[in-house]
Amino acid sequence: MNWIDVIRKTIKYIEDNLLSIENIDEVASDMYISSFYLQKGFKLMTGYSISEYIRNRRLYLSALELMKSEDKIIDIAYKFGYETPESFTKAFSRFHGFTPSKISENVKNIKVFQPLKIEIVIRGGNEMNCTIEKKKRIKINWF
Repeated sequence: MNWIDVIRKTIKYIEDNLLSIENIDEVASDMYISSFYLQKGFKLMTGYSISEYIRNRRLYLSALELMKSEDKIIDIAYKFGYETPESFTKAFSRFHGFTPSKISENVKNIKVFQPLKIEIVIRGGNEMNCTIEKKKRIKINWF
């Protein structure tokens, strides 16, 4: 299996189990790869660490949940994997720029974080005929 397939399967696994993933070893064992190499490959190909990706997805989905439901913030915090409402509020504020209690006033300011899609585009392949030429020295006067 190549890295593109591994990352695609990892993203699918994360999306399917977003609220139940407790650690990265769980994801790596399902991909039949060491946690170290999966994290390195994921970061290299996506620009996000696995934990950062999971956290960003949960925070985006928690904002959607806060907008549409009448649930208490504490219930949503527990649902999205936070141990305390304070830690949820802190993470939410850093990600979105406002507290969960201010969601109704900031609906337009929600930071969107959609699932990643891996696409590879290869362009070019044209040979370039180029030459390297020596030019005479130029003198630059500094003031």
